Amino acid sequence: MPPLRHVILALAALAGLVTSALPVTAAPAERRIALVVGNGAYAAGPLPTAANDAGLVAQTLQAAGFDVVGARDLDEASLRRSLRDFTDKAAAAGPDAVAFVYLAGYGLQLENEAYFAPVDARIEAASDVPLQALRISDYVKRLAALPLKARFVVLDAARTAPFRLAGDPLAGGLPLVEAEPGSLIAYNAAPGTVGPAETGPYGAYALGLVEMIREGGLAPAALFERVRLRVAEVTGGAEVPWSASRIEAPFVFLERAAGAPSLAGFTPPRSPLGEIGAREAYAACLGRDTLAGYEEFVAAYPRDPLAKRVRAIIAARREALTWRRSALADTREAYWSYLSRYPRGPHAWDARRRLTALAAAFEPPADYRVLAYDVPPPPPDEVIFVARPALVLDDPVYALPPPPVAFLPPRPTVLVELAPPPPPVETSVLPVPVYVPVPTYVIAPPAVVPPPNPVLFQNLHVTTTAVMHEHGPEPVPPGAARLTAPAVGAVAGAALGAAAARIALPPALQTATGRGAPGQIPRAAAGPAGVTVPGATVLRPSLPGQIPSQAPAGPRPTPAQALPGAGGTPLPAAAGRPGMPGLAAGTPPSGRPAGLGQIAPGGPPPASQPPVPPGQPIPAARPPQGSSAAAPLQGLQPQGVRPPVSPSRPVQPPRMVAPAQAPRPAMQPLAPPRMVARPPRPDDGLQRMRMEQAVRQQAMQRQQALQAQQAQSHQRFEAQQMMQRQQQQMQDAMRRQQAQAMRQPQMMAPRPQPLSPHPPQAAPRPAPHAPPGHGCGHPGGPSCR
Repeated sequence: MPPLRHVILALAALAGLVTSALPVTAAPAERRIALVVGNGAYAAGPLPTAANDAGLVAQTLQAAGFDVVGARDLDEASLRRSLRDFTDKAAAAGPDAVAFVYLAGYGLQLENEAYFAPVDARIEAASDVPLQALRISDYVKRLAALPLKARFVVLDAARTAPFRLAGDPLAGGLPLVEAEPGSLIAYNAAPGTVGPAETGPYGAYALGLVEMIREGGLAPAALFERVRLRVAEVTGGAEVPWSASRIEAPFVFLERAAGAPSLAGFTPPRSPLGEIGAREAYAACLGRDTLAGYEEFVAAYPRDPLAKRVRAIIAARREALTWRRSALADTREAYWSYLSRYPRGPHAWDARRRLTALAAAFEPPADYRVLAYDVPPPPPDEVIFVARPALVLDDPVYALPPPPVAFLPPRPTVLVELAPPPPPVETSVLPVPVYVPVPTYVIAPPAVVPPPNPVLFQNLHVTTTAVMHEHGPEPVPPGAARLTAPAVGAVAGAALGAAAARIALPPALQTATGRGAPGQIPRAAAGPAGVTVPGATVLRPSLPGQIPSQAPAGPRPTPAQALPGAGGTPLPAAAGRPGMPGLAAGTPPSGRPAGLGQIAPGGPPPASQPPVPPGQPIPAARPPQGSSAAAPLQGLQPQGVRPPVSPSRPVQPPRMVAPAQAPRPAMQPLAPPRMVARPPRPDDGLQRMRMEQAVRQQAMQRQQALQAQQAQSHQRFEAQQMMQRQQQQMQDAMRRQQAQAMRQPQMMAPRPQPLSPHPPQAAPRPAPHAPPGHGCGHPGGPSCR
């Protein structure tokens, strides 16, 4: 018996051999899903860039490997179903999946909850908000409960809402919230603030988000940090985005290849802010976006012009933190404590609404217990910034100094000059902008599962390409000339085809509209086991008012058996149903125009049959000799209605005839097809060429109509821009007048005059044109000098 140690060594060697023979486990595949919604067609006030922003973000996510579904201008029912279907899809995606939600439109907040408004929302009171808008926390918590790798919820909705409430107002902007574990939540404007009105075809936040995704190699927190710097730079400090991230798993939207240039621009400093200069310190505290960071800047540079702008940001953040602490406590003492600090704050009416619900008085008792906050009370110079429902950083009343010119490298020119997308013609479909290729050193992560529509994901760096024919099943062979925009399909400007890059509708909208992807045409009829029937087209003969024909009962053809009449082959004559030799294959009867799917080959009629004038009945066709044809057809029957069948001459469809069965006594055997005199069959290649020519003509007509629509929409857009500029100028003028009116009482206050021993003289009467109460020497006016 061998020693024990020899046995142990042999077992260890065997285990090593088995381990080395096992295959190496591959990295887990990462599936990415996204829901993108752009609501702009609000009845209370349209939002012109929401749909364009959603289309641009959806296209960029597609390029990053996301399986994107999206829509625009959704009502309440469609929006709820779309979000519910997306959470169900995320639940089935697996533990390595990444979920991304982007909502562009109008956001609201009520009692520390964020809401997203559908386009049909009619909000006339605070109580209407939870009834007609969607509470975001419901879906955030649902996604947080799923075993996902990462979750993103981006709300491009912090804007001045157009709803006019009767009664107590709502706090503006969106509330301060905490991100769930493994999640990131982001706003286009910081809590308590609202973004300015957009003047271009795209919003500043959507362009900044798309730009940073295209950079590649950025972790989620760093990516949204650079988005904040870019948007603050582009808007001149009028809009400062906000984000909170608790994603710990490694994740990047796109990677940077080996040898790629390093990311230029902002780098978080390691030195104290007081040692790097005011400009760099401002960028650093804006990148951190914390109350402590802003306070450090004010302490280090109290007399710098940027200190006033930073104090405004501090005021909004301090108030948001105070309200969140009070709302989480949800007690009478908590709301009394908030009102003691901010009696005219943005959430003062929310606090009073909660006190009413708690059956408590607005005025606290003298001995109530004040809630302990994590932040000190606001100093007196901050109150001016939080005395309105929301802080507007570009309001001329505050006269905030402009921020530094740039924090990051210049934005790519292709994004600066990005043209607006053509307006979509289908309901709920997102616009498709011109695709801008990413730099060649930016690549897709190898562990990402390609989405169902991988056109952009597999062509990140492609600059030009064409779309395959929408109606044809075969792709363009390599090296062959592709059809241009006037021919077949559509070409997406200087980028990928718009039809191939369209965003699929959510499942709820696909069911409602009866189609899959936007613009998708139903496929050809399928035979057994999904085999496409030869000769079948997308839409079979169908004229206005035609009754759809039902397929006759009987055994279906096998995949190897061609259908009668396929490819232009004439149908054999049947008992009781004579053929129509006077009509060529594909020619509609009675001189009617060819309907969709009934394109005539264009050949001349056969010589044996004279042409039939339009509107006249077709003469009876003489049955061929040796065949058992039924009585001649006296006239054309209505579309979809079978001709009457005589009981004495029963009809048996061709598909029901079996070669092995004996003929019935009342019927004669069918004549062989070769004995039937038929017009010459048109050549399949010639017919296909003519059909393609007709389709090209239809595509050209559609393209011309689309160009006309684009020109009209461009004119409407320019007129809308002009109106917006005029409204903005009027608003600026009114704000300047208000500011001047606020300063005028101080200027008009009378100065104390020394006592004079002489009696006062009568003041001269003011000029007729001077208003009462003004002018030199008038009572209440300044003294004459």
